[in-house]
Amino acid sequence: MTIRSIIDDVIHLLFPNNCLVCGENLIRGEELICFSCLHKIPKTNNHLITETETDKRFWGKVRIEKAVAFYTFQKGSSIQKLLHELKYRGRKDVGQMLGKKIAIELQQHATYNTIDVIIPVPLHKKRLKKRGYNQSECFANGLSEVLNKPVDNTSLFRAIENPTQTKKGVYERFENTQGIFELANPNAIKDKHILLVDDVMTTGSTLEACAQVLLKAEGTKVSILTIAVA
Repeated sequence: MTIRSIIDDVIHLLFPNNCLVCGENLIRGEELICFSCLHKIPKTNNHLITETETDKRFWGKVRIEKAVAFYTFQKGSSIQKLLHELKYRGRKDVGQMLGKKIAIELQQHATYNTIDVIIPVPLHKKRLKKRGYNQSECFANGLSEVLNKPVDNTSLFRAIENPTQTKKGVYERFENTQGIFELANPNAIKDKHILLVDDVMTTGSTLEACAQVLLKAEGTKVSILTIAVA
């Protein structure tokens, strides 16, 4: 046992870290969520399947190389609690942690080894100022740490502050996202394979609108990744 590990054990004894889901003390090697709660989150395994229901959401709408939603979102589940901490309680570290864990498994899929840049779905500047951070960018930062790909949070921006998507139907969500995203500098992403990321995919309308704009830049390709799918 090293001096560093002894110090870590003492710190953990004096200031114990608790699982954000079940509240139990975390042991060495656990980060924010215990192994038990993490194991209970249902995976979609989209990244291991050639054609999935997630891919099909974009068929005939926008050209996507691969679309993956890593976990299945269920009410009352561990992933709902983690996403609530990320989005509404200022826990940016949750997004980074999930990004790192998901990126480790994504490396098994050839598509994600050709990524050039990671772009998070942007918030409007007013909402960003109110919240203080973009939860999708936190997720992107975690992915970047493992995949060793840069995060671009300036090329794509939200020009219009659209109303919340909550409680809207499929067509209403589609209408709500049309024309709200723009490119700041198309040359910055020219000929690049972009990984477009968000926290949760519901109908996919927001991601579709972002992808349509990104594909206006010459030679771009777009793949999609979200933490969960509703």
